[in-house]
Amino acid sequence: MTARSILAIDAGQTGIKLRLRSPSITEDAVLPGIRTHEALLPQLAAAVRHALAQWQPGQGVIAAAGVSGLTSREADASALLPFVRDAGIDRVVLAHDSTTSYLGAMGPARGAVVAAGTGVVTLAVGPESVARVDGWGNVMGDAGSGYWIGREALEAVMRAYDGRGPGTALQDLAAARWPELSEAYIDLQSSAERVSVVASFAEAAARLAEEGDAVSRTILVRAGDELALSVSTALRRVGDTDEPAVCTIGGVFGSRLLRAEFEASLRSAVPGARFVEPRGQGIDGALALAQLEPQHPLASFVSAAGS
Repeated sequence: MTARSILAIDAGQTGIKLRLRSPSITEDAVLPGIRTHEALLPQLAAAVRHALAQWQPGQGVIAAAGVSGLTSREADASALLPFVRDAGIDRVVLAHDSTTSYLGAMGPARGAVVAAGTGVVTLAVGPESVARVDGWGNVMGDAGSGYWIGREALEAVMRAYDGRGPGTALQDLAAARWPELSEAYIDLQSSAERVSVVASFAEAAARLAEEGDAVSRTILVRAGDELALSVSTALRRVGDTDEPAVCTIGGVFGSRLLRAEFEASLRSAVPGARFVEPRGQGIDGALALAQLEPQHPLASFVSAAGS
């Protein structure tokens, strides 16, 4: 049986990564990210068409996409297939990027993956079931994420400014951006970039925590505990708390303090937890998505159409 070409898509708000793997070539490209205020499927279709026009792999291609923020209404491969069938796509496989992040990091093996950047989502795969914890966005969730840390940092700044909380070196950093701190909230709330601006304070908090700022240290420790709670909860829900493999991905884990607290807190809740390095990235997970066995627990989180 001839191996089919696979077009893997890792679609997020900061960029759409594409990888074509065929029997003879592997090609990679990056396009601008998903625009959340526009319909998703036409954007994915445009990315697919761009890649196929550039690389011309022929007919019978499988398109496998992991998409950030994919809703149940959008997760319909049969709705995407008509947009791309005439471009050479015979089969579409579609999933939330938490699924492809998991597959990229762990492959089909059991365990848990926590992906913590600006947002955060945890996915655990057990013998028969899957549990997703958090990933509910910056308004309702994302505990321990870069945004969460940045927001905690800015709240600490304003508490110090008011005299309701202890002093912190974070205040000087905030004042460098907003010389009149009493008006900072007006500028922030009206900014189209407010999520990235808030999240940008996470890196400063991590650095100041290492330098001895007590307020920043407390925030980073709490973030580590929140992330550990998400993982232990996910593992408990899938019934895998013996010696589960746990993989961490995302920029938040660049903080040594946060990582150490996360690991200590998780080992307290799940003593047998084994911390493993990621096998690959989200784009690798999108490739694996195309070949996921139908009996795998993650298959219930995947929409597929075509042959």
